[in-house]
Amino acid sequence: MADTVLIVEDDQAVSTMLYKVMRSNGLEADTAASGEEALERTARGRYDLILLDVNMGGMDGFQVVEALRRRGCRTPIIIVSGRKEDYDTLYGLDIGADDYVTKPFNPITLGAKVKALIRRSRDCQGSRQELAAGPFRFDTSTLRFYKDGREIPLSSKETAIVKLFLDNVNRIFSRDMIYDLVWGEAIVDENAIMVYINRLRQKLEDDPAHPRYIQTVRGLGYRFVIPQ
Repeated sequence: MADTVLIVEDDQAVSTMLYKVMRSNGLEADTAASGEEALERTARGRYDLILLDVNMGGMDGFQVVEALRRRGCRTPIIIVSGRKEDYDTLYGLDIGADDYVTKPFNPITLGAKVKALIRRSRDCQGSRQELAAGPFRFDTSTLRFYKDGREIPLSSKETAIVKLFLDNVNRIFSRDMIYDLVWGEAIVDENAIMVYINRLRQKLEDDPAHPRYIQTVRGLGYRFVIPQ
C-alpha cells in the first residue's frame, strides 16, 4: 500500500501541483484547504507525512504544527511556504516541523525530500527494542520517550536525535555528523542543529540554561551524558 501525504494548502493551483508531485512519486495524497480541516483529517485518519502551507485563512500553518504536536502527533511535517526569512524557518523547526521548503520549489527535490523523510521515520519505528539510560527510556516500537516514567512528546527529528544519543551515550557528535546521520545529507543550515538541541534541552533538562544531559563540547559538537 502506497504511503499517504496530507497536503494542507488554501491555494487551489498550488494544492493541485503538490498533489501531482506526490502522485508522480508513487505516493497517495489527500488535500485540506485550511488548518482546521487538516486537524479534522488527522484526527480521523493516519498519514505518513504532512505538507503544510503557512499563510492560510483562519489557523496558519505554525498554529497547525503546534496543535498537532500538543496532541502527541508524531507524523513528519514539511512546511512549504513563500516566507523566506531565516526567522520563519527556525521558528517552524523550533515548534516541531521536520523541514522547511520555500516557494518556488523544485518538484523533483521536494518529492525526494518527502520520500526520504517518510523512510527515515519508518526506520525509527522498525526496531522492536527499548533503549534506557539514567532516567530516560525510549520505546522504539511505539516511538515514545519517557523521563522518570513521564512521557515527553517528540517530533520525528527529535526522536531520531534522541535515539542517536541513547545509542551512543558519552560519544561526541559534531554538527556535520548529526546532520548526516539524522537528515541523511551534508549540513546545509548550521542553525538547524542548534534549534533542535535547544528544543530537546527544554524538554529533557531540569535547568535548560545549565544542561546536565546534552552537553556542548566546545569546538567539537555535542555529547549526551548520564551524570553519576
